[in-house]
Formats: sequence, C-alpha cells, structure tokens
Amino acid sequence: MEHPRPRAVALAYTPDSVWRNRDVFVTGRAEIERFLTEKWARELDYALRKELWAFGDDRIAVRFQYEWRNAAGQWWRSYGNELWEFDAEGLMRRREASINDVAITEEERRIHGARPAAERGLPFPLH
Repeated sequence: MEHPRPRAVALAYTPDSVWRNRDVFVTGRAEIERFLTEKWARELDYALRKELWAFGDDRIAVRFQYEWRNAAGQWWRSYGNELWEFDAEGLMRRREASINDVAITEEERRIHGARPAAERGLPFPLH
C-alpha cells in the first residue's frame, strides 16, 4: 500500500518548487513526493526538533535536529539548516537544506516522539 503522507506534503509546495537536500536536487511535486517516499522508507523512527531562526516577508530560515535509525539498526542524529521561500498563496517554491549526520548509539538518543509541551519555544541543545 502506498503511503499517503508524501503526496499530502507535496501539495504544500508549488507545482514547480525546487529543492536542494544535501546533495540531491528535486524539482516539482512528483519529484518531491518520490524523494519523501524514499527518505521516509530509509529514515526509520524519525523524531524531529525544529526552531524558527529568522523570517521575512516571504522567507523563513529554520535550524533543526532529528534522530532516526536505518534498517541495520544504526542510530543517527542529523543537524541542519533550511531556507524556505514562499509564493503569494503561501506555497513553498524553494527549499534548501544543509544537513550533517552523526552516528550515535541508542543510549545517546535524546529526541523521542513529539516535542513535549514544556519544551515548546525553548532552544534545543546543540549537542
């Protein structure tokens, strides 16, 4: 059965949206959907913490950390920054992500599930 989330997420982007994610370049909703399908199949038990860094009229910068494991059971913490640009209707037309992955043990994990209410609005520790 096909996962519906990548399709739903792709609808938040313009039909000709352009992405850079690490060393992957993606253009358009169909490619975004394919990219997300592959990413979510590879990055298991994904848990994310994202913070607003800066914003302007049609642009936002965020920083984030997320943890995930691969099919072999190796855990990773991914650190990154994203630049987002929106059209007049609020759809994202450009997304650039710079991400670095650090191998961690399961015991080193600190991101589990949804962000608790008590942590919302607080900066997340760098390491």
